[in-house]
Amino acid sequence: MSETTLDVVAIGNAIVDVMAPCEDALIEELGLVRGGMTLIDTEGATSLYARMGQATEISGGSAANTLAGLAALGADCGFIGQVADDQLGEIFAHDIRSGGIAYTTERRAGDPPTGRCLIFVSPDGQRTMNTFLGASQYLPAEALDLDMIARAKVLYLEGYLWDPEEPRAAMRKAIDAARGAGAKVAFTLSDAFVISRHGDDFRALIADGLIDILFANEVELAALTGEDDFEAGIAALAPKIGTLVVTRSEKGAVAATGGEVTQVPAEPIAKVVDTTGAGDLFAAGFLYGHVRGMEVAKCLKLGAVCAAEIISHMGARPEADLKALAGV
Repeated sequence: MSETTLDVVAIGNAIVDVMAPCEDALIEELGLVRGGMTLIDTEGATSLYARMGQATEISGGSAANTLAGLAALGADCGFIGQVADDQLGEIFAHDIRSGGIAYTTERRAGDPPTGRCLIFVSPDGQRTMNTFLGASQYLPAEALDLDMIARAKVLYLEGYLWDPEEPRAAMRKAIDAARGAGAKVAFTLSDAFVISRHGDDFRALIADGLIDILFANEVELAALTGEDDFEAGIAALAPKIGTLVVTRSEKGAVAATGGEVTQVPAEPIAKVVDTTGAGDLFAAGFLYGHVRGMEVAKCLKLGAVCAAEIISHMGARPEADLKALAGV
């Protein structure tokens, strides 16, 4: 058992979000999956960028967004993720460190460049993401900061990063390191397409008791369990995992732990501007409550507060004072 000096260490895609508002007609014209996430190559990234309106660049990545929320709440965090030795890589590293998050992963020389996610935001705030993973999909096991992992209370893993082979091997090694140090392992399923490709892996990790906290939304829950009915999905998965957390957009969120199911409503909001990062920031609030030993209902409440803040503006990094909003 190592001394825990960090609350959460996360491993995820190190990417920069390029965001622009658009009409739904453009989404249809481009043949994009509205509200979904599609992986694209270099050519796809170039052509889609050419069709975007005036864009804003904000450091992103699902797990990195979660850490940004956690750090804003006052948690001590560390991040592991691969960028290239280029301008966007420098921007990403600067942004995450400026938030007080430890980041020691060395930049990768040569191609491909740092990853970026081209996000088209519809008038109702729905985001359609097109991700060029770039350098992030080449995170090697040798790049892991094992000392950082050993000092964490929770290791948080991003499902998106399970797709490429090299970081998948790194994440398996990180799980072993975390469990060997007595840390809990939290995992976010990220997207139904990831489950369609790696669902058997995820179900095996759960069956082997390697995941302590699992984050999902309704669609991902159905994809993982094969149950279209929400209650049936909870009943099928909850007994297999220590803590199951499922977000339901405007219907709130549910956590199942120790045989008990707890629900909270969504926080009221005047207008949904951009749903990018809603799940990431919900996880931030929940994990903050968890590492502080709060009751499940309070953890869910913190998640809902953080998610509401993030969807009230463009971008997946907090703009308001999360500590004040959450009362922590």
